[in-house]
Amino acid sequence: MTTLEEQIDVTTPVGRTWEQLHRVADYPRFVAGLRHAAAHGRNRARLDVEIGGVRRSFVAELTDHGRGRVMTWQTVDGVHLKGTFALRPLDETHTQVQLRLEYDPETLRDDLGGGPVGFAQSHTIEEAVRTDLALFKELVEHR
Repeated sequence: MTTLEEQIDVTTPVGRTWEQLHRVADYPRFVAGLRHAAAHGRNRARLDVEIGGVRRSFVAELTDHGRGRVMTWQTVDGVHLKGTFALRPLDETHTQVQLRLEYDPETLRDDLGGGPVGFAQSHTIEEAVRTDLALFKELVEHR
């Protein structure tokens, strides 16, 4: 299992950042390859992705950890991914968004088809996550 940790500071209060993180339908606005996302029951989301011309759908289970402003998500079918978002207020108008992503490179490549391997794959995923966080920052700051 490979673990990637990234963070970004946003110029919004922690409460507003938390609310945006829970707007599942907005995920395609900041997650590369995600074409459609919708709530699917109380704690699940249906996600439709397209990567390298290959379309896949899967369901992710979302778990809030309350006042700590931590949300964990894990796919329950298809692509095997697990992530945790943790929000830390820096002051009244600034929040640090921390993301921890856990994935198996071989399984990810098999589930989504093709693409780079080894270091190139890790670099590609790191760049995608950094871009996703930058897009999230733009979205939450300009909403």
